[in-house]
Amino acid sequence: MMRILVTGGAGFIGSNFVHHVIEHSDHHVTVLDKLTYAGNRASLAGLPESRVEFVQGDIADHPVVDALMSRADAVVHFAAESHNDNSLDDPRPFLETNLIGTYTLLEAARRHDVRFHHISTDEVYGDLALDDPDRFTEATPYNPSSPYSATKAGSDLLVRAWVRSFGLRATLSNCSNNYGPRQHVEKFIPRQITNVLRGVRPRLYGTGENVRDWIHADDHSSAVLAILERGALGETYLIGADGERSNVAVVRLILELMGQDPDAYDLVTDRAGHDRRYAIDATKLRRELGWEPRYRDFRDGLDATIGWYRAHEDWWGPAKDATEAFYASRGQ
Repeated sequence: MMRILVTGGAGFIGSNFVHHVIEHSDHHVTVLDKLTYAGNRASLAGLPESRVEFVQGDIADHPVVDALMSRADAVVHFAAESHNDNSLDDPRPFLETNLIGTYTLLEAARRHDVRFHHISTDEVYGDLALDDPDRFTEATPYNPSSPYSATKAGSDLLVRAWVRSFGLRATLSNCSNNYGPRQHVEKFIPRQITNVLRGVRPRLYGTGENVRDWIHADDHSSAVLAILERGALGETYLIGADGERSNVAVVRLILELMGQDPDAYDLVTDRAGHDRRYAIDATKLRRELGWEPRYRDFRDGLDATIGWYRAHEDWWGPAKDATEAFYASRGQ
């Protein structure tokens, strides 16, 4: 049994990881979350209080972080500002959370000799051409395109520097795009699903040809737990489930699964610096740790996700109006 500190554990990917840990291990979890707009205490509802503790706080707050780290065996660092559009509007919060926050955690982990796992994104690698057969690997050079991905690349490099300079017991993972329960409605898939549920036509940037490599949050969680428990210290693992789909193909499938005309969507002006294609090669993770995804069929995972949003309007409804008002102000 480990005592795991999970930063950002009330957010989308973090809360799914907490649920996974409680269901599939005997570890104890302490969640540290600032509860910005993307964090939601309701995402941790139903978990046993004897095994899950919640602390509201900032990962850049040294006294809070140090106190929690002093009684942890491991930390899994999900907390991040993560929305590309927001980073284009105001990069500063991304520097403060993704760089200063990560630095604060690293120093506390070093002081208390805590095992550290850092969650990152495939966006640090930039993008690939739509007709390029290659995929990202652990050896792909960094080439971030936005303030968000640049700060995530910087946080990755901080972790690697603390491993080499100070002997921090750490691993890193870069994952493809997650989907699944408890994702904020500002994100691509839940925004389209909840629009359809409210009778609103989905909207796509540009022509919708941009490609993302999708993985269900449950599969991301199982991979992270495998890395935490069995990963080689100092190593980076890419997490993906061979889920490449164009944005337009995803929207058409959502509409089909929800009983709508697959062509019932609109196109809007493309986002600045919009990456063309992401694709993950997870061979190292599968070969070294024996990990395999549960949701091998994207259609099945997407159908289950639609079912969750149908059943949980109480969870996503309060944030929907504010999110759509923000997008409307931008013509999106």
